[in-house]
Amino acid sequence: MRPAPSLPPVPDLFRMDGMRVLLTGAGGAIGSVLAEAFAQLGATVALHDVSHDRVKPVQAAIEEMGGTAHTFAADISIAQECARLIDSAASTMGGLDVLVNGAGINRRKPILDVSVDDFDAITAVNMRAVFLLSQAAHPHLKASAHGAIVNLSSLSARYSFNTISVYAATKAAVSGMTRSFAREWIADGIRVNCIEPSVVQTEFTKPLWGEEHRSRWFEDTTPIGRLAHPQELVGAVVFLATPASSYITGQSIVIEGGILSGGDWDSYAETST
Repeated sequence: MRPAPSLPPVPDLFRMDGMRVLLTGAGGAIGSVLAEAFAQLGATVALHDVSHDRVKPVQAAIEEMGGTAHTFAADISIAQECARLIDSAASTMGGLDVLVNGAGINRRKPILDVSVDDFDAITAVNMRAVFLLSQAAHPHLKASAHGAIVNLSSLSARYSFNTISVYAATKAAVSGMTRSFAREWIADGIRVNCIEPSVVQTEFTKPLWGEEHRSRWFEDTTPIGRLAHPQELVGAVVFLATPASSYITGQSIVIEGGILSGGDWDSYAETST
């Protein structure tokens, strides 16, 4: 039987001092919030996006708070770029402890309007890149004392909406890959988990909540009565990336404001005055 890890004191379970984190899609609304949180907890952060310009403001914010961040530009829809990104980040930081697969794209169309180009573009970033980045990160994470991967999946892996058929399929794949990687790599000391958030209120998701009737649907269907904000994903991701979750692997944390808890049929009853 393997020995249990030596855990830090309770106040330090969520600290990331000395940890080296690569976050893909760090220029987005969710990625930037996560990156700043990692830095605040003591990690050195490698910030990835399709261009340096997208992550330079995040780097500046982290450095202003006294943290350390490096920027990396790569088109992870190209297979070779995935390995190059991992190697560059690990070389710059002197290793890699945590990989957060946060990059994602979507093209919202009815199923019959989805082209082969649409399909290939979405799957290349949302599914294949997650696989290839994790694969390339393996030797670095194996060499770490606390290697971990946190994937950003989606509630759409189990609860879909109109016009996101390919996106939903890729997120179901990410949740499935999470379990597969976790099972194979725990022997190498690498934990792999994911989060499955519902719609988070960002510019990326504005087509889903920006119209009044859709906004009303989310309010009526979500027991909490609103959409999530990017900051509300931080706790779960930090938990999965730190020693606080040392006995957890292959799991999906669903962050959905209670949508899956059930419905309220009495809310549609006629009321009389």
